Amino acid sequence: VQLQASGGGLVQPGGSLRLSCAASGFTLDHHAIGWFRQAPGKEREGVSCSSSDGNTFYVDSVKGRFTVSRGNARNTVSLQMNSLKPEDTAVYYCGRHSGGGCGGLEDYEYWGQGTLVTVSS
Repeated sequence: VQLQASGGGLVQPGGSLRLSCAASGFTLDHHAIGWFRQAPGKEREGVSCSSSDGNTFYVDSVKGRFTVSRGNARNTVSLQMNSLKPEDTAVYYCGRHSGGGCGGLEDYEYWGQGTLVTVSS
């Protein structure tokens, strides 16, 4: 099982980025995939999740700005991030849940390596 996150970078406030999580070694549509982030000195927090049955979830701070989507044919889960704010700056990780539903951090068993998003002018 491998997850590889990509797409991070430096963007100005109000800008957009699209993160991708490429999955291999398992069937993507059997598992929920979550996006998490960790800012310096802070704990890892859940940002968004795509469940295996098509439901999506977002933390309140990103609702209306971020959109998670699946490309099952390409075994990828993307996170479109619009209207970025400096407080979105963090290392973003994708993780595979042990099952199909989105749950707590403790239920994610595999992680990608992380991609850095910096929002700054």
